[in-house]
Amino acid sequence: MTVEAAPRSLADVLRTWDDPALVELLRARPDLITPVPTDLAALAARAGSVPSAARVLDRLDRFSLDVVEALAVLAEPMSVAAVCDALPTAPRDDVMHVVDQCRTLALVFGPPEDLRLVRAVVDALGPSPAGLGPALAATHDRLAAILASPGGLTGLLIDAPDGARQALEQLAWGPPNGRVDNARRPLGDPAAARTPVDWLLAHELLVGVGPDSVVLPREVGLHLREGIVHREAQPDAPGIRTTDHGQDQVDQSAAAQAFTSVRLVETLLESWGLEPPTILRAGGLGVRELRRTAAALDVDERTAGLIIETAYAAALVGADGQLDEAYAPTPSYDLWLTRDTADRWATLAEAWLASNRVAGAVGDRDDRDKVMAALGPDLDRSAASEMRHVVLRELAALPPGAAADASSLVDRLDWLRPRRGGRRRSELIEWTMEEAELLGITGRGALSGPARALVSDDAHEAVRRLAPMLPQPLDHVLLQADLTAVAPGPLESGLAAELSLMADIESTGGATVFRFSPSSVRRALDAGRSAGDLHSMLAARSRTPVPQPLSYLIDDVARRHGQIRVGAASAYVRCDDEAVLSELVADRRSAPLRLRRLAPTVVAAQAPVDQVLNGLRTMGYAPAAESTDGSVVVRRPDTHRTPPRQRPPRLRTEPAIPGDTLLSAAVRAIRAGERASTAPRGRTVGAPLGGVLPRSTTAETLGTLKRAVDSGKSLWIGYVDTHGGVSDRVVDPIRLAGGYLTAFDHRLGEVHTFAVHRITGVAELDDDPGDNAGSEFSGRSDPDPEGVA
Repeated sequence: MTVEAAPRSLADVLRTWDDPALVELLRARPDLITPVPTDLAALAARAGSVPSAARVLDRLDRFSLDVVEALAVLAEPMSVAAVCDALPTAPRDDVMHVVDQCRTLALVFGPPEDLRLVRAVVDALGPSPAGLGPALAATHDRLAAILASPGGLTGLLIDAPDGARQALEQLAWGPPNGRVDNARRPLGDPAAARTPVDWLLAHELLVGVGPDSVVLPREVGLHLREGIVHREAQPDAPGIRTTDHGQDQVDQSAAAQAFTSVRLVETLLESWGLEPPTILRAGGLGVRELRRTAAALDVDERTAGLIIETAYAAALVGADGQLDEAYAPTPSYDLWLTRDTADRWATLAEAWLASNRVAGAVGDRDDRDKVMAALGPDLDRSAASEMRHVVLRELAALPPGAAADASSLVDRLDWLRPRRGGRRRSELIEWTMEEAELLGITGRGALSGPARALVSDDAHEAVRRLAPMLPQPLDHVLLQADLTAVAPGPLESGLAAELSLMADIESTGGATVFRFSPSSVRRALDAGRSAGDLHSMLAARSRTPVPQPLSYLIDDVARRHGQIRVGAASAYVRCDDEAVLSELVADRRSAPLRLRRLAPTVVAAQAPVDQVLNGLRTMGYAPAAESTDGSVVVRRPDTHRTPPRQRPPRLRTEPAIPGDTLLSAAVRAIRAGERASTAPRGRTVGAPLGGVLPRSTTAETLGTLKRAVDSGKSLWIGYVDTHGGVSDRVVDPIRLAGGYLTAFDHRLGEVHTFAVHRITGVAELDDDPGDNAGSEFSGRSDPDPEGVA
């Protein structure tokens, strides 16, 4: 890359860059091509905007930021030598490396002895870069006169009254603002000042910027610092203290926790499928529901919040959209259940890594002193996902099996991303480490082998590594005489689903205990299972004989199941046993159903079918739903599902880094736009050279187009679109037929078809546009002076 000796603007500098330099700029700053700029002037304007400059500064490390801040506060002309003087502990080679990096990022331009900082960088640094106040000598005459006189400020401070210099030194190293009552009061002769602060205000060594606030001018602050911008400028990142646990132990611990996290998500959503928790009016999960969920999962509320938020990030749970909105599993959950455990874990881990929601803040109070709820709107943090990636990349850089010391990790990340994370950076890092351990991404504080693949965006490899570490699912249970079944380990998904259908989970831990009851057996019968199905399944899947009490329970519930049938009339109740029907009509508990006997074996109800079914079950009966043809309706268990939904939106702080193909295409499009606006103009048929494209007749246009198709010459054309808009295009003709020109449009970066009758003028370019890729273009001079601080 070559740089002009005396550049006027960032646009001028970019015009001297070759294609590889532009590609590297767009790779490092992908926001610049969203969308692709029309030409180099537009690229410079976008690169010189404050939001774009702030994004770059957010990714700089502490030392690079120190160098940029030094450039921002030093007086022109700025040079590498001046920066080294302002950063006495910084080696010149390291400073030069940062300057070259900033030049590649289009933050700085100019030779080492005359550096220019893009103006937007100064604005993005804020009002007090390096803890120094604004430069005020240009607007305050008395201060300017003191600074202009030989030894003026030094001599003045020697004669300062007691307490004046001490007041300045309190502000010298920042922050530069202080509080003074009536800071803008008029002061006349400094000799008449009654207090040290009055003396400083009278000499404009402190300047009032508000009714009760003053600021230390930058010139005075630098003088007090003896020209030093930062006392300590550390070019190398702090190291991380580690403890070696051995990769095998780390993987075993992480795999066990990964399995636990998958099981907790499954238990959570099975529970919410049966009893969906309602959504608060302000959004989120209520405190009571969180406590109930934590008790059901047998974990603390903090872990329950993480499991809930992770399931939400993976689109496995969401709002059901009903009138009384509640949280329920999504259809994606049913698909997730069919996958292997390792695959399910990878889905959860990837969702957590990409999510901007912070489960660690659940239960904390916000700025309005309101408790932040799980799944509530207050848990989004734009820096969360980036911080997780940074933390895991740092752990991946450690030797296998090495666990990071938390405080040293915080110190290193403070150096790597000094502007990211805000005041809660330490909390974000702490939460990331804690959540990674609970999800099985780390084990004993060290990154697991599968997670190393996950950090490298290779989920398939992560699944392959994790699968052998997980316990193998069992195909059997142990039935006991007390109507329970013990699963001594994880069950196959099919067996787990069947067992959950006919029994309720009583306890979890090293083994899961299921309990059979009349209601749980009826649930299986309602789902279409027969008594024979249940007997055969238990006999095939139990390593112990089926206990007689369990067989009796199944037969007894099955014998009464469907004895009473409910159908639509508003609803009707039918039973072959007249005595049972008479007992039902006489029961006071059936009053809400408003039953009326139509025949000895038929009763009409004024309530809907579902209400009648639930009412009869509450009264102790076991009704079955009936279709219009009299057959039993097979009903699923009372589980809820939401409509299909996508993953929650991610608050991206940075656009994705584009690939090489897109970057090359973007540079070609920018070059084409630059040629269209600044390329040397050619000669139209019978017309003199000029900077404005003349109109040409149809015959002249067709002749020029035919010659260009044959010779491959690029053309400058004027074109009127279907909306009447007129534009200049630089095109490479490909084919001319049927009144249409097919050509590659350099501005659009694609092949386009032009109607010949809409072409207002045509001219051959003096040079092949491809030959000007890295040269200085003539034609339109760019008046844009943006980018110079």
